[in-house]
Order: sequence, then C-alpha cells, then structure tokens
Amino acid sequence: QVQLVESGGGLVQPGGSLRLSCAASGSIFRFNVMGWYRQAPGKERELVATINSAYATNYAGSVKGRFTISRDNAKNTMDLRMNSLKSEDTAVYYCNYRTSSTTYWGQGTQVTVSS
Repeated sequence: QVQLVESGGGLVQPGGSLRLSCAASGSIFRFNVMGWYRQAPGKERELVATINSAYATNYAGSVKGRFTISRDNAKNTMDLRMNSLKSEDTAVYYCNYRTSSTTYWGQGTQVTVSS
C-alpha cells in the first residue's frame, strides 16, 4: 500500500502562483512514476504533469511553460509549481503514484483561480 498526502492549493488571482506538494509513504517501489492530474466540474480527470524516478518529465500542452514538476526521491515527495495561473486552471488536483502493476491516488486539493 502507498499513501499519498497532498498539501497546498487554495484561492489565487489570475496571473498568480501556487505550489502543490505530495508526500508518499508506505511500500514505495524504486521505479515509479508520480504525477498530478486535475478534474474541473463537469469534466473528466486529465493529466497535468508526470515525473518518473529518473526525473524525466511530461507536461500537458495547456500547462507547458507555466507549471514545473519536481521530486525528491530520497524524501518520496513531489511538487508542482504553478505560475501564470488562469481561470481555466481551476480544478481539484490529484497526486498520483504508479508502477507497472499498481496505481494510487491522493484525496485531492482544490485550486481556484479567480479575481
């Protein structure tokens, strides 16, 4: 079992910045992929960004250049730095951990971009 605890999020004005953090604990496999997904009201959950244990990253086109994902393998933590936030970034953001055979989700944290 893997537990994921998210922190960060909240209300920010358009153009502002936020940082999300995710801490993983439990049976962490050395080779894994962690990532952030988001779900806006009435929409399906979508990929935001992923980073694997070799630090290779992948971003959705809508956030590329504005968001930066990072991780600390020694601490089993992952961050998402979000800059130049837009109203369309408003959603519940979920931390994800997966290996070739398992996947786990965090409880989600709300990000609201509004003036």
